[in-house]
Amino acid sequence: MTPDELKAACLALNGSEEQFPFGRAPEVSTFKVGGKIFALTVLTAQPLTVSLKCDPDLAVRLRAQHPAIVGGYHLNKRHWNTVTLDGSLPDRLVLDMIEDSYDLIVAALPRSQRLVLDWPGSRAE
Repeated sequence: MTPDELKAACLALNGSEEQFPFGRAPEVSTFKVGGKIFALTVLTAQPLTVSLKCDPDLAVRLRAQHPAIVGGYHLNKRHWNTVTLDGSLPDRLVLDMIEDSYDLIVAALPRSQRLVLDWPGSRAE
């Protein structure tokens, strides 16, 4: 996955936006939904990495199965993974991890924000 593909995948999610909130590290792209970060990356880094929120049990399994997935760099390692995009992981897996991270953040947003996003978890069923 290239930096442009990573950025496009993050921005393709409903309501997502790219921001650069770290003054001392202006090259750090954060992708947010509802004002909350679901992905962090430095798009110019070699190798390219992205940090993504993850269910804690799944995070442990993914780390055990894939050397390119480690505990979140400078993040809560229970809830975040840092993924090296060096071609060793299928793009579909990376896209699924991005979507899962986004879904975890959206699920924690207030119902009113979920309704604006027209997210499936926002409707009473």
